[in-house]
Amino acid sequence: MAPPSPKASTSSPRAEGRALVTSSSAENVLGPSVRVRGRVDGDGDLRIEGQVEGDVRVSGALTIDARGGLTGNSSANAADVEGRVIGDIQAEGAVAIKRGAHVQGNISGSEISLDEGASFAGRIDASFELP
Repeated sequence: MAPPSPKASTSSPRAEGRALVTSSSAENVLGPSVRVRGRVDGDGDLRIEGQVEGDVRVSGALTIDARGGLTGNSSANAADVEGRVIGDIQAEGAVAIKRGAHVQGNISGSEISLDEGASFAGRIDASFELP
């Protein structure tokens, strides 16, 4: 007779310290029940549906889902914000702040868009050429 299996924990998954995200999939996801406290570094794209307290650096696109939040600075190839960010957003490419998003911090990128209904407090630094 096999020993009884341990019961699953009902508490939210949590991580502290530094997380390294690597995957061969198209997009890495920190789900809605995940809370990370510490720095996140990764290759590829990252979608944050949960909460991150710390800096995030990814080589691909960073998406903050409408349910997600980031308290810290971020660096990515491109960024889409649908949720809440308190911190600076730096992208080599485009940064899009979507309807319903709340951003408090500075934004830099080659192209910046703020949708109607988005909340933004900070400074914008966009690199572009005038005609």
